[in-house]
Amino acid sequence: MQAAVELITVGNELLIGKTLNTNAHWIAKRVTALGGSLRRITTVPDDVEEIASSIREALRRKPWLLMMVGGLGPTHDDKTLQGVAEALSRPLKVNSQALEMVREKHRELLEKGLTLQRELTSEREKMARLPQGAEPLSNPVGTAPGVMLREENTLILCLPGVPSEMKAIFDEAVAGLITEKAQVQFREESLIVKKVLEPELSPIIDEVMRVYPQVYIKSHPYGEEGHYHIELHFSTSAKTGGEALERIRKAEEMVTELVKKSGGEIQRSEG
Repeated sequence: MQAAVELITVGNELLIGKTLNTNAHWIAKRVTALGGSLRRITTVPDDVEEIASSIREALRRKPWLLMMVGGLGPTHDDKTLQGVAEALSRPLKVNSQALEMVREKHRELLEKGLTLQRELTSEREKMARLPQGAEPLSNPVGTAPGVMLREENTLILCLPGVPSEMKAIFDEAVAGLITEKAQVQFREESLIVKKVLEPELSPIIDEVMRVYPQVYIKSHPYGEEGHYHIELHFSTSAKTGGEALERIRKAEEMVTELVKKSGGEIQRSEG
């Protein structure tokens, strides 16, 4: 059973092209590798109403997991938790556990001489204000705790936008949840096809996917005239990695045979 996952990334910097959304790419790869099924990625600005609207829309689709990335920090434009509270009609309250996490990180910064501010400021306390019923997740890299809460049958997880912090919390608190829910193994491989154009390759792909419907094949053309080739990406999920790999290998064998009959060349990708 694949776990349906949706992702909402928050930040004006993503929408104006200032920052490349590497978080979305990393999460997509990790969720898929763990056996989850990422159904949608949405990016919204640092605006409470936009964030709340995107959450309500996602919840109507009833994903098992809704991940939010970005907007958990201390500054005025970190509004993700306000948006969550608005969407779920829950008040924001100081969470004692989250506050202690923030205090501990502040003490560490003082001891290392990385801050001169001895008292916990209101901006830092802001990171401990969570929607009612939420649970903080330890951030081993930075200050802002992650946040976990449930709305009916959907688990909502909010992670910081700083990549190192996001990855650390994901690996510590999220990866195991996806693996346990999905209970499948994902496998992928690629072949390189030469001397066959994509329109000619399309019916071959259709035929192979008809015979092996559990294997998804996607074509990616590269290069220019004289150096043209197509990468065929094969992917599937099964109860075991061996079963998934066997499916892919059978589909690859059929593709190889049909491509060669069409006068093409094929080789395994080294990537």
